[in-house]
Amino acid sequence: MGMVVAVTVTVTAMVMEMVGGGSWCVAKIGVSEEVLQRALDSACGDGGADCAPIQPNRLCFSPNTLQAHASYAFNSFYQRNGRASNACLFDGASTIAQTDPSYGSCMYPSSAIKTPTARYVILINL
Repeated sequence: MGMVVAVTVTVTAMVMEMVGGGSWCVAKIGVSEEVLQRALDSACGDGGADCAPIQPNRLCFSPNTLQAHASYAFNSFYQRNGRASNACLFDGASTIAQTDPSYGSCMYPSSAIKTPTARYVILINL
């Protein structure tokens, strides 16, 4: 006779809203590639930006430029941190834009919202 085990999983998701007005954090024109790369690495690394859309074969990979990828990552970090003024610093490599930088199928988030926590119970028959 098998044993049934119940496992409870709790999920809270951060969803990036893709519509609405607001402000966006983008890479400054004229910043050196070294500074941009360091800031991009920081945003996508420990910074917690959602950098999946700028990976190869994803919606925001093209144009495949450091400027474009840094802009997307900076904005993701900025939105996830509630558009706080200190969330768009990146060692002087970024600036606040009032115009939506989205293009084609690449939509830049304009805010971050937390979805309600969901709790799932999974029954496993051993």
